[in-house]
Amino acid sequence: MKKPAVFVDRDGTLIEEVNFLSRLEDLRVFPFTAAAIKQLKDNGFLVIVLTNQSGIARGKYSEADMHAIHDQIQAELNGAIDAFYYCPHLPSAECICRKPNLGMIESANAEFEIDMERSWMIGDKSLDVEIAKNAGIKSVLVLTGYGMKHRPQLAHEPDLVVENFGAAIESIVSASGALAAG
Repeated sequence: MKKPAVFVDRDGTLIEEVNFLSRLEDLRVFPFTAAAIKQLKDNGFLVIVLTNQSGIARGKYSEADMHAIHDQIQAELNGAIDAFYYCPHLPSAECICRKPNLGMIESANAEFEIDMERSWMIGDKSLDVEIAKNAGIKSVLVLTGYGMKHRPQLAHEPDLVVENFGAAIESIVSASGALAAG
């Protein structure tokens, strides 16, 4: 049976924005993240992180450094993230995996049976809203990270604009309950 997914941007959405995060000691998971993810899991959602990590191609950190950060995020969230997908390329690389292209979502669909009609994308950048539009799923712009800065630049209006990831999950779970009941 297909499950809905919440695709989530990493930096500025799940964790505090640190330009080119490369060190574990700079990692700060937002205080609302763990409870929000638990709420998603309790309501039957897959939680899949989609993150552009051009710092790898820029030589600012290694893939091993990034994986260590993902391992630490998993440790702090009791292993609740179903998968991390990342693009290590420069924006100029024109790869299929860099948001807003669909490579990471297509990889997730190949690994999981995802109900895309009931899935969402949450992030703090216009790229996150664009990938949702490209995938035909609902989008949420959070105002943490770059959200306040990117809001006026959006080419497409997100389905929701909320204060943070915790508020996004409250709205998604509420909307999902209404959909399931209807």
